[in-house]
Amino acid sequence: MAGPGLEFENEIADLEGQIASLERNTDRSEEIDTAIRSLRLARVAKLKETYSSLDPWQTVQVARHKNRPYTRDYLNLAFDEFVELHGDKHFGDDRAMLSGFAKLDRFKVMVIGHQKGRTYKERAACHFGCAHPEGYRKAMVKMKMAEKYRLPVICFIDTPGAYPGIGAEERGQAQVIAESMFMMSDLKTPVICVVIGEGGSGGALGIGVGDRVAVLQHAYYSVISPEGCAGILWKSHEHAPKAAAALRFTSDHLLRLGVVDDVLEEPLGGAHRDHHQMATRMKTYLSRQLSELEEMPVDQMLEQRYEKFRRLGVFLEES
Repeated sequence: MAGPGLEFENEIADLEGQIASLERNTDRSEEIDTAIRSLRLARVAKLKETYSSLDPWQTVQVARHKNRPYTRDYLNLAFDEFVELHGDKHFGDDRAMLSGFAKLDRFKVMVIGHQKGRTYKERAACHFGCAHPEGYRKAMVKMKMAEKYRLPVICFIDTPGAYPGIGAEERGQAQVIAESMFMMSDLKTPVICVVIGEGGSGGALGIGVGDRVAVLQHAYYSVISPEGCAGILWKSHEHAPKAAAALRFTSDHLLRLGVVDDVLEEPLGGAHRDHHQMATRMKTYLSRQLSELEEMPVDQMLEQRYEKFRRLGVFLEES
């Protein structure tokens, strides 16, 4: 069970409630078992119908689901070991940016990722996944360490954007994001970036330059959040669904536009319904990409990375 459902999941929630009610019945009969099987089939059919036709705003709601797996969940489920590294050697330790050594099958890697937190206390400590400049400086220090020891870098992106507070701006938020992107473009070790939930604005781009960029099926990756876009264009956050449709930021759009290389299919009903299955798919994808990239000469890898991002935004219009 995924917990409290989204508004467009009301019919699914009703079916799940009926199934749970029947399963609690201690006096089970053949009729009840038949009813449970029928309801389960109806639930699966409704999930397929609903999640095969999500509109962009519904995709945003799924990407923000409170039970969706975060970076630390993938570290616990997909990786064999993880040793967290703290601090940016300059100002402090930003809990919105997680970093450390990890092991994935036979690969030793450096993992960098946004972390939102589950409880309100955790979310407040992690700034709801919005990293400060010290978070991106921490990421850069750890990436340079990975380059030194020839470890691949894996980045998990899940943020509505970089932290917009005055303190963050005073400590050079925009500058440090630009420096991080510049450094990643020339990092002499394989880099794989995966958007696991929200991929908002410069906060996502700050750790988003890699040899492979993937997105989960029901995640989004955008230059701005729907609410931010609606506030600028229509002067009200009430128009966020309209902005979501205009931004073309769902996985289908991103793949078609060449912004991402791969889309990772989520379990039926979204990753928040089955963390283990999603972690297994993530592990398979990362292992396959690491196997390909480790065979590639560094010069060729850097050239392909450069060309990959140079091609973004190039298109032709019919006259």
